[in-house]
Amino acid sequence: MKPAPIIYLLISLFIFCSSLSAQDEKKPAMNIREYWFVLLAKGEKRNQDSATAASIQKGHMDNMERLYSEGKLKVAGPFGKNDNGWQGIFIFDCTSKEEVESLLKTDPAIAAGRLNYTISSWWTEPTGNFKPGKPQKAN
Repeated sequence: MKPAPIIYLLISLFIFCSSLSAQDEKKPAMNIREYWFVLLAKGEKRNQDSATAASIQKGHMDNMERLYSEGKLKVAGPFGKNDNGWQGIFIFDCTSKEEVESLLKTDPAIAAGRLNYTISSWWTEPTGNFKPGKPQKAN
């Protein structure tokens, strides 16, 4: 019986994480750097009327566009339907968790209580994109 591909993925992930844990937590190996992963979840105040909810959502989208234009927000997007209350993610390029928190407070959906968040340090190499297909080399 051939092992499932997920087993290989889990083993690889375990080996990678083990190599990171053997080093100083603030200075992982290779050319990776710290970013900030934000998990957005349903907030406690989701009882706004539809016009107010639409206005909050527009402000949420406008705020994301502003943060992206400033170079602070690298990735943002919603999850599909789920039972755990997760709404979406942000990945920020900021110098500290406190900076991320201050930027999150500018989001109308968070300020209104429609969304809440959890922030976690996240390390990766500063490359890549989400364009379909193979990456194009810069000239």
